[in-house]
Amino acid sequence: MTGGVVSDAKSAYAEQSERAARRDEAVRAAVEQGLLGPGSPVVGLLDVTGIREAAAGLRAAFEAVTAPGTPVLHAFAVKASPLVPVVRLLHEEGIGAEVASPGELALARAAGLPGEHIVLDAPAKTTAELREALDLGATLHADNPQELDRLDGLMRSSGSRSPIGIRVNPQVGAGSIEALSTATATSKFGVALRDEGAREWVVRAYLDRPWLTRLHVHAGSQGVPLSVMAQGIAETYRLAEEINERAGHRRIDTLDIGGGLAVNFGSDETTPTYAQYARLLSEAVPGLFDGRYGLVTEFGRSLLAKQGTVVARVEYAKSAGGRAVAVTHAGVQVATRTVYAPGTWPLRIAAYDAKGRPKTGPEVVQDVAGPACFAGDLLAEGRALPLLEQGDYAAALDTGAYYFAHHYAYNSLARPGVYGFVPDGAGGVTFATVREPQTIAEIVAESGGSFASSLTELG
Repeated sequence: MTGGVVSDAKSAYAEQSERAARRDEAVRAAVEQGLLGPGSPVVGLLDVTGIREAAAGLRAAFEAVTAPGTPVLHAFAVKASPLVPVVRLLHEEGIGAEVASPGELALARAAGLPGEHIVLDAPAKTTAELREALDLGATLHADNPQELDRLDGLMRSSGSRSPIGIRVNPQVGAGSIEALSTATATSKFGVALRDEGAREWVVRAYLDRPWLTRLHVHAGSQGVPLSVMAQGIAETYRLAEEINERAGHRRIDTLDIGGGLAVNFGSDETTPTYAQYARLLSEAVPGLFDGRYGLVTEFGRSLLAKQGTVVARVEYAKSAGGRAVAVTHAGVQVATRTVYAPGTWPLRIAAYDAKGRPKTGPEVVQDVAGPACFAGDLLAEGRALPLLEQGDYAAALDTGAYYFAHHYAYNSLARPGVYGFVPDGAGGVTFATVREPQTIAEIVAESGGSFASSLTELG
């Protein structure tokens, strides 16, 4: 093992240890400061230091392989954590926003992002959405020929300077999670390049429209190997080169290579890293980084997953069929994918005692159950942990993306409060509210409480 590799390994180990230590301190402090307890039995915690470090790691990874002076926009996939304070924090760390709905666009604007730092990639954009993005100067990627027809009409009457491109599907295959694979033969996203006549249609679209200057691909997601992601980007790069050659000049000036870097949910280790991915791309597609093309990325899960933790109080501890069961307040409402597809989305669980301290003792095979009224509402089944008892806390790790910010209102369970934290420099922890916990009154209001008599009054 070379000195550099040894140094990288030590650095990665230190990062993992520090992140785990910050998490443990945050859980303890949340209990001590009353953010967690009988009256607030489930919360989401976000490691602000970890988010800043992840953003810095992303920027550094691509700077290391990209020619000096190359314009690069790293746009956070807002769907991974649609929380305004998170988007604002990442913006301050040099990260833009990739949005896929009017709501996400509104969140990015509320976070203070200018149009030039926003990328709109929604697959079902309305004319009104397209017009709003053009007015803002946001980047737009047309998903299909019909959407491009709409843009033709809008561009004839618009003085917009929005960068515009087409999303293509290189059809390079699926990963281990079919539902998340975006580059299959029949994916709903983009123009399928291997379909008859599609590639030539894309080329002609660029040759006929001088305002088309970008090309977009997103081949990655959880479960997709790096090699497949690289292959999809290489196919798209070759298409850009073909278009520019046939145009006789650099018609396409920027490539959006998407995101989709997988997350390791099995341990505290961050793998793969942005540095590993950037190096792989620089070897597989060297022309991508030589300065001739600007770059856009759209990472989401990999920026936030390991920076978040769902912590829930054990309301009851019982036994069924000889197995211990800890009944907690975190289940399907905050971990929907894990509950409905536990084999695909398993989560690590950490045990804490009633004071929020890491729990020790012999490991016992037990279930960690949620509060919803169906049998499958389990965060973990048959998991070996120190025995969870009434008043203890179970923490679902690596849940900073696609978990507590994506509430599923089964049984009208309330959305939990979300809090960001940093060490206070004096051995303690400082918290900031990201989202307040939902109240019962808000649940009633969102469920038509103001229209209680509307149906009976119909006659």
